[in-house]
Amino acid sequence: MEPKERILKGAEELFFKYGIKSVTMDDIAKHLAISKKTIYQFYADKNEIVETLMQATLQQDECEFQEIQAAAENMIEEVMHMMKHISVMFSKTNPNIFYDLQKYHPKAWSHFKAFKNDCMAQMVERSIERGKKEGLVREDINSKVLSRMRIEQVEMGLNLDVFPPDKFKIVEIQLSMLDHFLHGICTLKGHKLINKYKQLIEEE
Repeated sequence: MEPKERILKGAEELFFKYGIKSVTMDDIAKHLAISKKTIYQFYADKNEIVETLMQATLQQDECEFQEIQAAAENMIEEVMHMMKHISVMFSKTNPNIFYDLQKYHPKAWSHFKAFKNDCMAQMVERSIERGKKEGLVREDINSKVLSRMRIEQVEMGLNLDVFPPDKFKIVEIQLSMLDHFLHGICTLKGHKLINKYKQLIEEE
């Protein structure tokens, strides 16, 4: 692994575990057993590390989301695989990360907001339209409205004032919201397929 990538990976590990604000450049250097001088050869400051890491993470997420959509046999299977992806992603994430991003790293947070409003919204809209064609989503659903409602749910689930981390687990919040959304838009045929996939997942 190249030094620049290794620094990103080490910083990510610490951010996920402790949040962003509490992690210093000294912590990153100590974690990687390198000098701060080495880090500064590649990154001007912690903020640049955070921004670079955010962009790389979003690019990876976009590729993974596209692969899930392409491989799924139907819209329900697609969402179930998305739920698995979300479980893995949020289970290793310190909830303070999102608060720290908003307060101390606005540019990095703006990257996330743009990703949410563009890539994620389009993805959800395509998924809803696919579900309609497959008879799994109600025809009266407005895909443009519901896709935007869905992505706003994602951000609301990251709001520590609404869901204090000492009372709620971030992964359970996101999965509950997605499950509720899915049941709300699906037809009876869709509900039956949801139950089928849930049973298969529980048996794995």
